Amino acid sequence: MIDVIKVFSFSIACILLVLYAAKVSAQDYLVGPGDVLSITVYDNDDLKTKVRVSSNGTIVMPLLGQVNVNKLSISAITEKLTHLLANGYIVNPQVNVFVDEFRSKKVVILGNVRNPGLIELNGPTTFLELVSKAGGFDKDAGDSATIKRKTEGKDDVIFINLFSLVKGGDMTQNVQINDEDTVYIASAGMCYVTGEVGSPGTYACGEGATVLKLVALAHGFTGKAAKSSINIVRIVDNKKKVLENVSLDTPVVHNDVIVVPESFF
Repeated sequence: MIDVIKVFSFSIACILLVLYAAKVSAQDYLVGPGDVLSITVYDNDDLKTKVRVSSNGTIVMPLLGQVNVNKLSISAITEKLTHLLANGYIVNPQVNVFVDEFRSKKVVILGNVRNPGLIELNGPTTFLELVSKAGGFDKDAGDSATIKRKTEGKDDVIFINLFSLVKGGDMTQNVQINDEDTVYIASAGMCYVTGEVGSPGTYACGEGATVLKLVALAHGFTGKAAKSSINIVRIVDNKKKVLENVSLDTPVVHNDVIVVPESFF
């Protein structure tokens, strides 16, 4: 859960993670039509070439002719060209491949970001960098995101655990964004706080949320609050259940109603 009261610190964490993510190598970038590649082969200046990937995903390489590089990473293209050149052309070829110009990628990001919609990207872009370009998470962003992606003609769905990524720093969740991805940032669960708190109302809750955190979001207890007599009204199997006299560290779940009664002593 992304606590509303911690939006500022959350934003700082996102900025730091984005700066870290910016160091991700272009080796993970998947090449496609429109990209311009610079290719060199050590000690073979006649093979040096700069070529734009054609609409069908191929390049023309001296000695080799047409080579399909569509949706291959830079490291995979390097390995492929090395293998092809070593097959009867050059002994132990040392190939270097660089992306000289990146094509424009079109990505859709929806859900709980400040500026959802179509975003055009140039160059390798990670999940956090995309969120940053969309203005960052909004205050109702939840703990998860999904990326819908076409892979070999089939729809794949990649799940991102935002709690692990942003709060836990798990950079394995910060995946590379591909052309034509659709990214959706889910909403947080919502809980209700009523009774003797500063601002009774509805607040975002999710993974890691407790009674104390929700009370803090509601601007704390009033002077009349019975802090040891808090109840939670919860729906379980479509039936209302009351958890009485819960502690402040009790976890809360979506749709919980936290009731802070008045103390009469």
